[in-house]
Amino acid sequence: MIDGFVRVAAATPAIKVADCLYNADQIRHLMLEAQRQKVSVLVTPELSLTGYTCSDLFLSRTLQQGALAALESLIASSKALDVLTLVGMPLAIGSMLYNVAAVIQGGRLLGLIPKSNIPNYAEFYEARHFSPGPALSTITLFGESVPFGTNLLFACAQNPDFVVAAEICEDLWVLESPSLHHARAGATVIANLSASDELIGKADYRRLLVQSHSGRLISAYVYADAGEGESTTDLVFSGHNLIYENSRRLAESPLFSLGLTTADVDVQLLNAERRRQNTFLAGKTGAAVYQTIEFSIRTQALDLRRSVAAHPFVPQSQHDLAERCEEILTLQVQGLKKRLAHTKTRSAIIGLSGGLDSTLALIVTARAFDLLELPRAGIIAVTMPGFGTTDRTYSNALQLAKSLETTLREIPIRAAVIQHFADIGHPDDLHDVTYENSQARERTQILMDIANQTSGLVIGTGDLSELALGWATYNGDHMSMYAVNSSVPKTLVRHLVRHAAGQAQGVADISLNQVLLDILDTPVSPELLPPKDGQIAQQTEQIVGPYELHDFYLYYLVRFGFSPKKILRLARLAFAGQYDETTLHNWLVIFVRRFFSQQFKRSCLPDGPKVGSVTLSPRGDWRMPSDAEATLWLAELT
Repeated sequence: MIDGFVRVAAATPAIKVADCLYNADQIRHLMLEAQRQKVSVLVTPELSLTGYTCSDLFLSRTLQQGALAALESLIASSKALDVLTLVGMPLAIGSMLYNVAAVIQGGRLLGLIPKSNIPNYAEFYEARHFSPGPALSTITLFGESVPFGTNLLFACAQNPDFVVAAEICEDLWVLESPSLHHARAGATVIANLSASDELIGKADYRRLLVQSHSGRLISAYVYADAGEGESTTDLVFSGHNLIYENSRRLAESPLFSLGLTTADVDVQLLNAERRRQNTFLAGKTGAAVYQTIEFSIRTQALDLRRSVAAHPFVPQSQHDLAERCEEILTLQVQGLKKRLAHTKTRSAIIGLSGGLDSTLALIVTARAFDLLELPRAGIIAVTMPGFGTTDRTYSNALQLAKSLETTLREIPIRAAVIQHFADIGHPDDLHDVTYENSQARERTQILMDIANQTSGLVIGTGDLSELALGWATYNGDHMSMYAVNSSVPKTLVRHLVRHAAGQAQGVADISLNQVLLDILDTPVSPELLPPKDGQIAQQTEQIVGPYELHDFYLYYLVRFGFSPKKILRLARLAFAGQYDETTLHNWLVIFVRRFFSQQFKRSCLPDGPKVGSVTLSPRGDWRMPSDAEATLWLAELT
């Protein structure tokens, strides 16, 4: 449960219909296996102690007593176990018979949760036997007072984010499921004890239902399905177990399989997301009363069984990536299109360096001009060779401007910057931050002045990763009149340019495809220091670190508010075999320091379109004081 990770399991035992002792023994084996695998919550199918398909045998006192005896044996077996186990069984109370989930752990029966919605249609005639249960009550069972009702929460003493609730099969499929109220009451893990028969196409619908439910509730959803032991008379059951977390599928069993399906859910992430979406409890009136039962589990470190993408901004599927790239380009284009149309601007000015960011900005601007039916000649691509410009980036800038049919202007800045050095008394050969920033500001001044000349807008080229690190010259490349890349991280910029290159591959003029591919192959650099032997001397990632690491750190720090310690743990998993512990740690320290110290640059950013869930605009998703201290965050990394 360290860092909010909890291992959960959906279990399909090999049962025999109406053989309670056999079924209890099969569940016991699964409980022991769950304990061995450090599972904290084990969910078994609906009526798993008797079998779901007992039909009128449910009315037999012999079966009812057999289920109670089987439950008592499981409670005794749980005495040495940490795992919180939910077992399905029939329970007779007075003149009523209930379909319940018994919650056991550590030799105790913690509670009994009755099914709320009793079907009476098609092949499911449960209303013939069972009654819906009350919201809250107490019964006496095995000589103990036991909470009984639908409104029960089971809260872990060691982890306040770990709160379990349950519903049973049909409860998920109805218009207003009990889990809606469970989530409102604070449950982060919803268990569903189910017996869903298999039909053509039903597995797909089941996946969709569980996925959408977990996303809507911002919860983990553990769905345990009855298996082949229930396949009798007219029905077939497949043991289709599913575990989702906020609409993300973490685990799924093959159809017609038995045993445990496990996954590690992040309950800390779920509550972080709920706090972020402050509409989660919107309209909450007359909240239902719940009883909370506390349970304890020994804190154990988990060998995490969840995939952590090294590039969280980038879809792993090539098909999804192509769709994402086109969607992002469309959002960028539509934002710029609106700004151009609103200002009645027919001219756009871009500083074209031959690098990835300015290339993407030029592609976006060309598309926006096309949608507005404006001639691309109104796009003024300005190349400004300086002390660090190489022949490769220079020629790529020229070719790119030509291929996109824009107006190219070449304005060397060396003489102007040397004059500026003389004006401020700075040695030409002192290659410090003044040497670098003077060039960046000279370039920005040129762009702004050309915009004045042409009644145009300067289109910003800086990306999200640079903003996070403060890798921009204040009032230099930091500033523009509309920043189309401001919410696109560097790891995604590369894919967007590659996507554009792929689209250009089939056109008659292949020069655009060729120049884009060469730009993709060029090291990322601001080119502010003189080249060495004609090659780029200043490579950004050698100075500030790999952008793929910084984008990873940025995503989890801003999107979920994770601590540096947890981010580092996730990075170890995501980049295993690629970066060692020391490298990951060192660059995370640098990221945290720069992220805090450079906020002042983000506090006065120009407008730019939001395209993803992580942005740093001071008018939207990220509002941070410029003088906040990083002490607490850095202390975790010492």
